[in-house]
Amino acid sequence: MKGRLIVWEGVEGSGKTTQVAAIAEWLQSTQSQEVVTTREPGGTALGKHLRNLLLKEEIHTIHDKTELCLYAADRIQHLEEVIKPALAQGKIVLCDRFTASSIAYQCYGRGLDYSLVEQFNQIATNGLGPDLTIWLKLDVRIGLQRVKLRGESDRFEKAALEFHQRVHQGYQDIALRQPQTFITIEANQPQALVTQAIQQALSKHFQEFDET
Repeated sequence: MKGRLIVWEGVEGSGKTTQVAAIAEWLQSTQSQEVVTTREPGGTALGKHLRNLLLKEEIHTIHDKTELCLYAADRIQHLEEVIKPALAQGKIVLCDRFTASSIAYQCYGRGLDYSLVEQFNQIATNGLGPDLTIWLKLDVRIGLQRVKLRGESDRFEKAALEFHQRVHQGYQDIALRQPQTFITIEANQPQALVTQAIQQALSKHFQEFDET
């Protein structure tokens, strides 16, 4: 049975972690395939160190291109150590963030050249992309309010509102370019309703997967 890579994207506070956990439990009970949950950055032992470097609030001096390189390094290790082996074993991989995050955050958010970010994505993935991407669409102000309620914020969460708005625009543009595989879920509703909407979207696509 073919493995599937399902990626989760969204601005800060969009609820990705909560929904990945809920959908993993649902898939495990409804699909015959084993489900693996992971994240970027931080899905490997090396990735955890990179995540600490990238997200620690007190680090202010990471150059934008250095940041891009660190994310690419995390992705390469993550693919080779976790994602590719799981897919080869026919597992469903639920990954919190992937290449679309690089476009949204490093290209739109930081202002790096689109072709440069795409080149790094290509180097890291060698063309391996998600079967589906679930974009939890949420107004950035609401997301940042949720983050404040959680307590301590990381380096990205403390960025200016304009940065987050550019990131959101990045996701908007990706969704327009990839309507078949980039699934938009309105995240400004109760968690249970968000979960239900994701389940409905995935049920449709898993039926299509079975037919291919």
